[in-house]
Amino acid sequence: MAAWTIIDEQTPRILEMGDDGAVDVTAFGWERKPEGLCRADVCIPVSDGPVTLATFARLTGRPIVTDPAHRVAALGASATDQSVALASGLAPDFELPGIDGQTYRLSDYRGRKVVLYAYASW
Repeated sequence: MAAWTIIDEQTPRILEMGDDGAVDVTAFGWERKPEGLCRADVCIPVSDGPVTLATFARLTGRPIVTDPAHRVAALGASATDQSVALASGLAPDFELPGIDGQTYRLSDYRGRKVVLYAYASW
């Protein structure tokens, strides 16, 4: 077992991963049941034995990038999750510093029309 940095969408965490790539899926909110990997009312059939990070990514429809030399892996959002977010019409929350030094969060303006101006000097 070796410690890997796993970036789950935007959240980094340190997880132990076996030499075979096996990972504890409970770290991602899934649990192993007789019917497969389950989260809430969704279950994905999976064979017995350890689940590798690559298999987990494939089963959940998530893109994955790994760098074994540095023990880093990144999991993106599934296409289904992205389409649900796009269909909602809500922008993801973020925060930016204003020229007055105050931090502004997009969520502070929910329900109001917002115009964002972006500028890059390059």
